[in-house]
Amino acid sequence: MQKLYVILIILIVWSCGNKDKKEQQAKEPVIPVTVRIVGEMDGPTMISTSGKIEAVKSANLSTRIMGHVEKIYVRIGDKVNKGQLLLSINNMDLSAKLAQVNAGIAEAKAAYNNSEKDMRRFTILFQENSASQKELDDITANYNMSKARLEGARQMKNEVNAQFSYADIRAPFDGVVTNKFINPGDMANPGMPLLEVEAPGEYQVLTVVPESEITKIKQGMKVQVSLNSLNENVPGEVVEVSSSSKNTGGQYHVKVALSETSAPILSGMYATVKFPITAVNQLRAALIPLEAVVQKGQLSGVYTVSESNTALLRWLRLGRTYGNRVEVLSGLATDESFIISSNGKLYNGAKISIQ
Repeated sequence: MQKLYVILIILIVWSCGNKDKKEQQAKEPVIPVTVRIVGEMDGPTMISTSGKIEAVKSANLSTRIMGHVEKIYVRIGDKVNKGQLLLSINNMDLSAKLAQVNAGIAEAKAAYNNSEKDMRRFTILFQENSASQKELDDITANYNMSKARLEGARQMKNEVNAQFSYADIRAPFDGVVTNKFINPGDMANPGMPLLEVEAPGEYQVLTVVPESEITKIKQGMKVQVSLNSLNENVPGEVVEVSSSSKNTGGQYHVKVALSETSAPILSGMYATVKFPITAVNQLRAALIPLEAVVQKGQLSGVYTVSESNTALLRWLRLGRTYGNRVEVLSGLATDESFIISSNGKLYNGAKISIQ
């Protein structure tokens, strides 16, 4: 008898629980969703690459002599004019060398003048048969050698004067000082960058394109450049496409010239370049909008519709990004549908109704 009571109690509790569960399911809200079939999208797509903005006209100034920096006449941000003195290097060694060269020129000139007089004298004597041909030849040779030594000394002075120009670093064009790599008193070495000057106004983006996409990039192609920090888009044009990735690990350098814009662009800003390529239906790839992708840690997925009209999260392996769409490598076929938007927060098992 007691066993019968226990069985009846269990049946009553189970029926009540089942009834509460059905009532809870009945009260669970139905989330309206919008679905789309993979690969339905048409129109041109994009190859997106990251790059950095730089001035079209920019120069790192260096010297060809070694010496201590004597004085720097400008600061970062200063506007400079072409030919303006920016930096000077101690030239005491050059001054001493110039003094030696001047002394050598004076000595060579004295020897030249003396040999010239001897040649004129012996030429007259030879014509009067008072000097032999051998004597005239020796005097002529001495004259030519002294003339060559004087010319050599003068050319050495030109070389020293040229080195003086490397001691005074001047602006190669009108622009702005954007960087300083050395301080007064530091040792400047040949080829070492000292100052950076750029001409603002004309900018370009230097980006890299992988070898799998470089054949789609052509010179003269019109592109869209997104300025990440300014949240603005600027049109651009491909002006240079590298034909070798020998030193860039399979990445090809591409330069994009920016059109004139009122945006406050500065060198060094990061940008995203969007290259238009073939239509989606010619790509033969499963593409879904980035807005439909669900990120959980390192995993990426998308909500699909189950047979019982509930949301089902499926994990995906994604590939390249084309503008606002991403390639699906596995986890979703091209003829399957997925949820692109909803009027409520989706979760696994949520009831949905397709709009």
